[in-house]
Amino acid sequence: MSHDAIDLQRPLSDLAAALDAGRTTSRALTEQALARIADPAGQGSVVFTQVDAQAARDAADGLDALRRAGARLSPLMGIPVSVKDLFDVAGQVTRAGSTVLSDAAPATHDALAVARLRQAGAVIVGRTNMTEFAFSGLGLNPHYGTPRSPWQREVGHIAGGSSSGAAASVADGMAAVGLGTDTGGSIRIPAAFCGLTGFKPTASRTPRDGALPLSTTLDSVGPIGRSVDCCAWVDAILSGNVPNETPAAPRDLRGMRFGVLTNFVLDGAEPAALAIYERALATLAKAGATLVEFKFAPFDTLPAINRFGFSPIEAYAWHRKLLAERADGYDPRVLVRIRKGEPAGAADYVDLINARAALIAAANPVWQSFDAVLCPTVPLTPPAIAPLEASDETFTATNALVLRNPTAINMIDGCAFSLPCQGQGEAPIGLMVSGAAGDDARLFPVARAIEQALRPAR
Repeated sequence: MSHDAIDLQRPLSDLAAALDAGRTTSRALTEQALARIADPAGQGSVVFTQVDAQAARDAADGLDALRRAGARLSPLMGIPVSVKDLFDVAGQVTRAGSTVLSDAAPATHDALAVARLRQAGAVIVGRTNMTEFAFSGLGLNPHYGTPRSPWQREVGHIAGGSSSGAAASVADGMAAVGLGTDTGGSIRIPAAFCGLTGFKPTASRTPRDGALPLSTTLDSVGPIGRSVDCCAWVDAILSGNVPNETPAAPRDLRGMRFGVLTNFVLDGAEPAALAIYERALATLAKAGATLVEFKFAPFDTLPAINRFGFSPIEAYAWHRKLLAERADGYDPRVLVRIRKGEPAGAADYVDLINARAALIAAANPVWQSFDAVLCPTVPLTPPAIAPLEASDETFTATNALVLRNPTAINMIDGCAFSLPCQGQGEAPIGLMVSGAAGDDARLFPVARAIEQALRPAR
């Protein structure tokens, strides 16, 4: 088999097996990623804000030499990975999708997440585009362009945000995995809209050192990949654990109890998205899972609790000096959202912290009584880019709807997957599979079982 026969658009397990068996090399995989990024017919110039072609080739050659010498650092060794533009990479400027930071000093160290990926042997191919300062779920960027979902590419639908380039890089085979962040859905939304798998861990599970913050309370660091195992391997590396490579016998869905949320998360759902979601639930029931519909009334109080919200308050605190000097360089739609935090007082912030603590206390026993809680990741199919660019009103309403469900899980400090659940040729929406705070490890085998049951539909 030639080295070119292994396509990067495969799960990590396939790529790792091909590297281990000598059927491909890190250099061959890296050249494939770089060729796709550079292809004028593709969207590499919009998906990446910086490409580290030479550094990636050098790293790949070094890792191939190590492998020939018998060393194997992790299942990620030699595999091309992309990094969201808000992570520090030594020697590079961290712009976070903005132009106002273009003249900032280059980072002196890698962010801890990037350093852990490198230690595991990942080949960093470059930095991916994102919503400016990670502040929207749609992925529009007026400075660097807007990545597209693979679905009906020619029409032009959003890839989702804020980790838009991270998801697009994986969808288009420019990287095997994308490193992203999730404050209110920024990993799960683009995973859903690009037909991929995304994992948002409990916030404290993964270090955020060297990642430019949106909300220091809610930010989580995690992967976008092609399968639950892709995400589990990368999560293990990011969280400082050892990836478990022995394929665990997937747990049987029979006997699993899933809570199916019926309030809050279905409001305003698009009929096409609802039909895909309901079919996914029917598939799980047919495979023997017990589905228990329930309401979680505290979610209905979220709009009132989030009158200001952690992201505006904490973002305003971080940005206020920069805004005093360079507000006119910001994306106006991001600026509006940051400024929402300006009038909040200390008492508002304390109220918010207390309200969230009460929410977590109410949610934990409920979430722990199920194997997982299910709802749509997003209650709509990928929106077209043009109307969002044209109208602030459309943008604001769509953004609120897209962020709503994932944000609810950030507010209870939960962990969650977005799993593809659409059929062949259908619009991608994502099934969100969530667990209580700290139950990340318990969620992996459950998500694997769901993934296996849903796969035939795709």
